[in-house]
Amino acid sequence: MKIELERVNNAVHVQAKNEDGIVVNMDGSPDIGGQNLGARPMQLVLMALGGCTSMDVLSILQKMREDVKSYKVTVDADRAAEHPMVFTKIHVHYIFEGNLKKENVKKAIDLSMNKYCSVTHMLNKTAVITHSFEIVPRSA
Repeated sequence: MKIELERVNNAVHVQAKNEDGIVVNMDGSPDIGGQNLGARPMQLVLMALGGCTSMDVLSILQKMREDVKSYKVTVDADRAAEHPMVFTKIHVHYIFEGNLKKENVKKAIDLSMNKYCSVTHMLNKTAVITHSFEIVPRSA
């Protein structure tokens, strides 16, 4: 795996590009000269966590033949007050819509969080990660 980053402006806005040419913009806060032209690096870490576990959970539920009509995940985090200001607490909340079996949803989330999601395992080194979920039944 290889990522290249290139400065875009005369401040701290950079573009990261992966081997497939996919570009992600990153920028700092205005406090350090940023212009809000991209996500902050630590926001991208939370996005990576949400994306990693989402891919696991949705794939597992598909294999279980669960029909997820819509899906959303929110990730909330607390950071240390002192540098390097790592994440100390992270909560992942999953929201599903559909007529899903609660035990299958729980199993899919547990498999992702405890076995498959590599981002979760990296962040577990500094943060307590908790999770919850809700299922909104699909109206007839």
